[in-house]
Amino acid sequence: MGTVLKTRLVKMGNSQGIRIPKPVLLQIGLTDEVEIAVEGEGLFIRPVQQPRQGWDSLFAQMAAAGEDQLLDADDLKHDWDDEWQW
Repeated sequence: MGTVLKTRLVKMGNSQGIRIPKPVLLQIGLTDEVEIAVEGEGLFIRPVQQPRQGWDSLFAQMAAAGEDQLLDADDLKHDWDDEWQW
């Protein structure tokens, strides 16, 4: 386990919360939105993963390697396509 900090629960309306020091937030990349999971007798707080995070750099790598060509419908046609009636 990494750094251990001690803090208190703080009343926030009808709920309670904790204050997380800024260096900790920066270290683990927490921003506005987090996921909280109950694990055993504790809470696990992690940043929300963006579904397409990092795709822009991957697409740029594909373009640089010339692997970003569009597929034509003829490229996607298979022999078994002729067997089906739609």
